Amino acid sequence: MDLLSLQSVLLLVLSLITLYLQYYLSLKKRQTKTGFKIYPIVGTLPGFVANRNRYLEWSTKVLAGCPSYTTTFSRPYKLNGILTANPSNVEHMLKTNFDNYPKGERFITNLSELLGDGIFNADGELWRKQRKTASYEFNTRSLRNFVMRNVVVEIQTRLVPLLHKASDTNQVLDLQDILERFAFDNVCKLAFNFDPACLAFDRTSGAGKEFMKAFEEAATLSCGRFFYAIPSMWKLKRFFNVGSERRLRESISAVHKFTDGIIRSRMETKVEANAEDLLSRFIENDENSAEFLRDIAISFILAGRDTTSSALTWFFWLLSSRPDVKAKILEELEEIRTRTGKKTGDTYDIEDIRDMHYLQAAISESMRLYPPVPIDSKVCLKEDVMPDGTFVGKHWVVVYNSYAMGRMEGIWGKDCREYWPERWLEGGVCRQESPFRFPVFHGGPRMCLGKDMAYIQMKSIVASLIERFEIDVLDKDTCPEYVMALTLRMKGGLHVRVRKSLLGHEY
Repeated sequence: MDLLSLQSVLLLVLSLITLYLQYYLSLKKRQTKTGFKIYPIVGTLPGFVANRNRYLEWSTKVLAGCPSYTTTFSRPYKLNGILTANPSNVEHMLKTNFDNYPKGERFITNLSELLGDGIFNADGELWRKQRKTASYEFNTRSLRNFVMRNVVVEIQTRLVPLLHKASDTNQVLDLQDILERFAFDNVCKLAFNFDPACLAFDRTSGAGKEFMKAFEEAATLSCGRFFYAIPSMWKLKRFFNVGSERRLRESISAVHKFTDGIIRSRMETKVEANAEDLLSRFIENDENSAEFLRDIAISFILAGRDTTSSALTWFFWLLSSRPDVKAKILEELEEIRTRTGKKTGDTYDIEDIRDMHYLQAAISESMRLYPPVPIDSKVCLKEDVMPDGTFVGKHWVVVYNSYAMGRMEGIWGKDCREYWPERWLEGGVCRQESPFRFPVFHGGPRMCLGKDMAYIQMKSIVASLIERFEIDVLDKDTCPEYVMALTLRMKGGLHVRVRKSLLGHEY
């Protein structure tokens, strides 16, 4: 090698070292003293990989040590952003500067095969169009009554008889699985008035059960795309049609085939004048294509499939070690029955459910600690500065951690890790909390449309079960692990035995 070539190589090496040092120093400037540890080149990736299976606890501990509950992160492939548990930042992102924080290309792309252009995977005008129609429908009394009727029928004809049978045989049940099947039956009825009968005694093969199985796998594998250390790895697997991407393609194909069949059948026949499901309401608009209707239906099923079941699973686990809370719920239910002349086992109507303030507080407190959707993310379109002074770069990912927010002393006080429903009550009434302090149902323009219906379903289930049964949770003193997915599912389920309650002996 001649002298000139050697000088060129040395110059190149020095240039690379200089660029590396500039990059590293820029990371150090962005790194807070107490936030995620940022390494050269790979940024915060090592910490993420090492704590992937305990991400919520790890990130909660990191955020608790940050002055404003906010920290930056940096990963290869231009995946930079901030993680926050600061209510002011959440409000800024979800409401004040809403247009600057859409879901973003990464989120939409990861779920595009399953959700298409459905409301929960859309931004801009496409989202606004669907939101306007759905918002009107969700506020109609007819839809609320439709949901209430479906919940009552599912409880009386499937859920309660199933638990009575388990009580008679001393059978161990996975309560999470039962609640998920309950929720799937109800959300399918809501979406397109189809009953998959997943909670029926006979769980042999059937179109509905095969649909649920395919849907579960499609949702789980789609969510898995967000947890790759190399974000584009799933695209390579999809290109070669191998591994999880092959299974995902097959499950999505099954979901689409089943849903398309229902939609084509409904479009070929006239929608009944009194049809109350969401598909019937959207199908009245002739501009909506069959594919668009499918995307809408699947989006609502995904949104309602695991959220209520996840919330109730953690609720029943917490309740198992708090007999005092259970006693207060039962006292409230007895007061309502006495006032209305109802007996144990009678159906509660919507007005009765609205009067269950302590029960709503108990469920809300459970979701504060174990939110069904523990984290959510947006993308910053233009450079911005959060209310706490944190800089947000263009195209950065902005993540808010609902799980961590429920465990911050600065938000909920020194007893933030304790399960205490009374914190929600004012004069015996369950108060409305700021959606940016308690973002379980999102907030701002994308506030969850099904919030009221979710409470109706959850309160109906709890009231019906605890009056009739004693639910004995196995290993109740061991805090369960969770599965990182779109919702906070309990790893391995919640195993219980049920016994008929003395209150429900007349049923």
